Amino acid sequence: MTTSPITAQHTASAIRISGGRPLTGRVTVQGSKNIALHLYAATLLADEPVTLHRTPNIIDTQVCARILRRIGTNVEEGDERFAVTPADVVEPVVDLKLGRRVRTTAVLGAAVLARADRTTFPFPGGDAFCPRYIDRHLAAMSAAGAEVSIEGDHIRALFGTGGPRPFRTDVDTRYGPSLGATVSALLLAARISGTSLITHPSIEPEVLDTAQFLASGGVDITLDHEGLHVTGTDRIGGGAFTVAGDRIEAATMVMATAATGGNVHLDGVTPAEFPDGLVSVMADAGIALHATPNGTYTMPCHELTAVHAATGPHPGLPTDIQPQLTALLTQARGVSRIGERVYPRRDTHVAELRRFGAILSSTEHSISVHGPARLHGAEAQAEDIRAVTALVIAALIAPEPSTIRGMYHLRRGYGRLLTNLATLGADISTDQEA
Repeated sequence: MTTSPITAQHTASAIRISGGRPLTGRVTVQGSKNIALHLYAATLLADEPVTLHRTPNIIDTQVCARILRRIGTNVEEGDERFAVTPADVVEPVVDLKLGRRVRTTAVLGAAVLARADRTTFPFPGGDAFCPRYIDRHLAAMSAAGAEVSIEGDHIRALFGTGGPRPFRTDVDTRYGPSLGATVSALLLAARISGTSLITHPSIEPEVLDTAQFLASGGVDITLDHEGLHVTGTDRIGGGAFTVAGDRIEAATMVMATAATGGNVHLDGVTPAEFPDGLVSVMADAGIALHATPNGTYTMPCHELTAVHAATGPHPGLPTDIQPQLTALLTQARGVSRIGERVYPRRDTHVAELRRFGAILSSTEHSISVHGPARLHGAEAQAEDIRAVTALVIAALIAPEPSTIRGMYHLRRGYGRLLTNLATLGADISTDQEA
């Protein structure tokens, strides 16, 4: 094994962190991973070239670029830019191997169906912290007139002789509106003549930014008490579109610095871009966000306080920040309880955080955190993006060296997190295969 600076993180198999020091400084937030992934699918609908700016330099971006190329589009990606030239001939298949590496496979499948009237795509991959269903995606395809069949490890959908039709579909689930299914339905409706209705839609930024992108290309989209009304068109324009700042990365940086007793200036994201539920929970814990001309500033927090909170749909507390929040609250005085209301269960990080000395317990729908706990160095690993990030925060708190594996998952979602942490003063190195 050889040890290298954190600039080599894209080939690292593990990172080593010596924590116990306050992190302070100024960094720039990347473009939103989750928004970008849905926009990559939406570019398939455009009849003119599209350039997305501020796209994150992450593995999922590279995988999506390869998927789009195999569908037939010309893609140039790099330097926070993702340029797409429409395909002359659409290959109606989301590559079965590549598709299993990202969560947005069903959304990509819907985009291909909208463009080519048929599609084949695998079940989604990506993070595997709990079952994540795609029944609402398939229901939208069926409502639009497609014949949908599940064949082993993949799905086929085909518009028959009647072709696609305006439709009405409900994207609600027992855990709240499905973000992904809302986008799938949007993409299907965008190229269908007539007006479709999506009831109980998600209003997460991923949905609203995809809707804005489609509207800029000529799709008529309105939101009212009934839901999202989408009047499609047979030609969608292109142009340039800038991805919003990554609110999850920004919150991760805030929590990492607060957990170590430091503070941070974040360029590229304003306090208004943080969901209300997240701002409220951080305020209850003792962390305040202040607007600056270029972004957000946090003051050092001298004592963190336990909180009771639950994840929920936007503008609630994002589920994608729950693992990092769990790590932060190991340093809060009192007993914190975090309910999980977006997924059936999300606690794969709990056992790994215990390796650092965290005092945690979990049930199917909630996590209890006793603090403040004195964390110590540990070896740990995780199998999803946010769980790995929670372990990074724990390692930054612990004064002894720690080793964290599972960095492939970190690289799927964070393009420069380790570099930013080093800029703030973290002692980080990466191990590479010799």
